[in-house]
Amino acid sequence: MNNVLDIALAEYGITEVVGRNHNSRILQYFKEIGHKWVITDETAWCSTFANWVAMKAGYYRSGKLDARSWLRVGTKVTTPKKGDVVVFWRVKKSDWRGHVGFFIGYSEDKKYIYVLGGNQNNQVCIKRYPTYRFLGFRSIVKSNFKPIIDAA
Repeated sequence: MNNVLDIALAEYGITEVVGRNHNSRILQYFKEIGHKWVITDETAWCSTFANWVAMKAGYYRSGKLDARSWLRVGTKVTTPKKGDVVVFWRVKKSDWRGHVGFFIGYSEDKKYIYVLGGNQNNQVCIKRYPTYRFLGFRSIVKSNFKPIIDAA
């Protein structure tokens, strides 16, 4: 899983552009995972970033833009390793919305989970999320598929 973190960390600091312009790098994430129709960096992109990183690393991915789609990828784990996928709920637990990123670790008191991900404060960074919003950890594995990258 280290290559997942290496790839994600190489993008650290990529940030949305405020206003009418958009960060072309974020739009490239959408394009390369097959969602060319997205034309704004204001479109929720945490799952896009996770998909892009997994694709670049050669791992299975959800292919979807919703964070909770990651709850169906890979294997459920109870003791995560650095780089495992972690999914949280947003708004309320029964709502469809969520957040996804890569597990970094727990706070000392275990009240927070540190996550490396995209669209965290509108950027790629490490951020802590309250443990009570946790939905699941997933271990993803190498894919037999070659990444499809459309550079055009």
